[in-house]
Order: sequence, then C-alpha cells, then structure tokens
Amino acid sequence: MIEEKKEVVVIGAGPAGIAAAIRARQLGLETILIESRDVLGGIPLQCIHPGFGIHYFGEDLTGGEFIQRLIDKMHGIGVNYILNAYVHSIEIDSYIEKMVNVVTPNGVHKICTKTIIYAAGARERHLFELNIFGERPDGIYTAGEAQTIMDLYGVLPGENIVVIGSGDVGLIMARRFALEGANVRAVIEIMPYPGGLMRNIVQCLRDFNIPLYLGHAVTEIIGGRRVEAVRVAKVDEDMRPIKSTEFEIPCDTIVIAAGLTPNIDLLEKIGIAIDYRTKGPIVNELFETSIPGLFVAGNALVINDLVDYAAEQGEVAAEGAKIFVENDGIPTKSWKRIEPGRNVRFAIPHYISGERDVMLYARVQKPENDVYISIANLKIKMHNVRPAEMIRVKISTKIIAESRNTVIPVEVIPHEF
Repeated sequence: MIEEKKEVVVIGAGPAGIAAAIRARQLGLETILIESRDVLGGIPLQCIHPGFGIHYFGEDLTGGEFIQRLIDKMHGIGVNYILNAYVHSIEIDSYIEKMVNVVTPNGVHKICTKTIIYAAGARERHLFELNIFGERPDGIYTAGEAQTIMDLYGVLPGENIVVIGSGDVGLIMARRFALEGANVRAVIEIMPYPGGLMRNIVQCLRDFNIPLYLGHAVTEIIGGRRVEAVRVAKVDEDMRPIKSTEFEIPCDTIVIAAGLTPNIDLLEKIGIAIDYRTKGPIVNELFETSIPGLFVAGNALVINDLVDYAAEQGEVAAEGAKIFVENDGIPTKSWKRIEPGRNVRFAIPHYISGERDVMLYARVQKPENDVYISIANLKIKMHNVRPAEMIRVKISTKIIAESRNTVIPVEVIPHEF
C-alpha cells in the first residue's frame, strides 16, 4: 500500500480536471490528478470536429487541439498524475482531513488530502432509461460509443441509421455518418423543440437534409439478430404516443443521443446533497459541495454546452481549494440562495456570498423569444432562450449587494413586463 499526502486531489483528467489541476498548481498547492483511463484528456480526444476553445483560448479548435493545449500546459508546470487509477472510495475523516482510496496496477494508494476536486464528468443516458419496447438486437449504440468507434477506430457502425434524441453529440454524429456515406434516415426527438444547440441543428441536419421529427417517440425496436426497423409515433402533450400516428423507419443501426447525467456515484455514497433539477451536487459560488473541502466542476456538476465552461469551472474550484487550504474552510459572512423562478429549470451555483463576482449558469424550461433574464436588480435583454442553450451571466458584487433579500430569484420575464 502506498500512502501519500496532498493538499488537492483532482479526480478526472478531462477538461475540467486538467484545468483545475493546472490552476491549483499555479496557486502553489500540492496537487495530484487521478484518471481511470490510460490516457489524459477525456471526451475531447474523440471529438475531431471544431467548436472548442472559442471562449477559453479565443480560437476555434477541434476537441483534440483544445485538450492537447491543456495537457501541454499541465506538463509544463509539473502537475503529478496517475493513470489507470480507479477511485474505489472517498472517506471523510474530519472537517479538514479526507482520504481518497485508489486502486492502480502498481498497488493501492491511500491519499490523505484537505481538498478534493471531483471532475469525473457525466454518463450517457442509455436505452433502458427510455421506455422503448421491442428486441435488443445488435446495432444499438449511444452517441458517445458511436463517436468513439468512428473517430478513434475508423469504423462505420452501420449504413442506415436512426438517431433517437437530438442531443449535441447525436447531431454531430449524424453529420459524421452522412460525411462517411451512411444514410441517416431520421433524428427522432420526443420534445417539441431540439435538444441540441441551434448551430448544430443547422450545420448537422439542415445542411445535410437529415429529417428531424419533433414531438415524436420511438415506441418499438424491430429486429432479430440485427436492428431492422424502428416504430415511431407522434406524442401528445403528456408525452404519450398517439397510436393512430405510428409508422416504421427501416434501419440497421440506432444511435441514442438522449442526453447526459452527472457521474456522481462516488459522491452519493458519502451523502452529498443533490439538486434534483440538475442531478448534480448543490454547490456554493466556489463549487464547494455540502461536504466542506469537496469541490465539483465540469459535467459532474452540471451538463455544459461547451467544454470552455467546464474548464472555467475547474479553475474556480481550484481557487476555492486554495481558500479552503489557507483558512481551514471557506470563510464567509452569510450565504444568499439562488432560486430558479419563472421559466428557469435550474441555476448554478445555488449559494452566493456577495464577496466576489460570480458566473451564473442556468437553463430555461421552454423556448421563449424577446425576453429579459432577471437576476436581483440585473435585467439582460435576450432575443431568445432555449432549453438546449445554457445561459451564462456574470453577476457582480454590486448587484448582489443591492439585493437585501436572502433569496435571489433568477427568472425569464417577457418583454412587455
């Protein structure tokens, strides 16, 4: 058994984890980065499309280019890391001391630390969460699996493809399939609006004449050894299929792009407080959870549209770890609660102090045009808001100070108000 002591343990070497480790090291903290895979980088390694780094680096990069810049920076400042490292458990020994138990090919590591930054990303929703009847033949993949097969191994999973769900990865893969000569028969979305960014709807579907069925659901998978077709129907206002509207789409491959869920099994085991809206932890402005000294960033916190936001959150969590290490806790006078209001599904962080500027991330429940985003006394004009597009707003200490209430509502207000 190998015993170590560090000031910061970062779990997960994707964009959020690497950015957190870099920032923690820059702040002078003894840092170690733990990754379960045999390579650094996370999901961007399999993303050969552009759209990364516009906010973070000020350039339009592919996923590989984005993450390589972070990896090079991490190597340049000497961050220690362990690959092929499975985090078996986290133990909270006291308010300050925590233990991370890690299994590696070289033995078990017990790492004693003051702070943990959890950046283990998210998992894809799979077929068994979608209530689809029928057989379970070959030819069914999640969007991430299809992306790995295509972009890392150069294998085309099928020739006639139906995508279930209009999440961004599914839309991007629909374009990749089309570019490689496959026939993308349809993208099926149960909601009356797309689940991905509007730019991906345009660039991945409209530009390639791929049909998008909004307000439809796949009710059954048909096939023996291999997928042969899917049965599709319109849905009513309660998302129930309308029997008389059913039709079949022949296909040999199904790609499920039904969204992501924060991967927080380890945190749930130690009793972290969870936000039922995001399925991620409840956090303060430094992304500290209900367990003091345990911070969360990236898709493990909330599902982000852009990798830039995940890296940004990793840096904030590292700054929180620095404050915690220096003060044996996060000193603050009081916390004000952020409360989702009209047409706001969630808002992150959940608590702010007013002692520092805060970046707020939120999503709406339904699309609206010509509205204001209202946060305390701040009102921001928006031409439109959509559930698929995260709202990101910087709130200054002045705005927070002007609000005398302990609860600050975040709302979408129609223009006429």
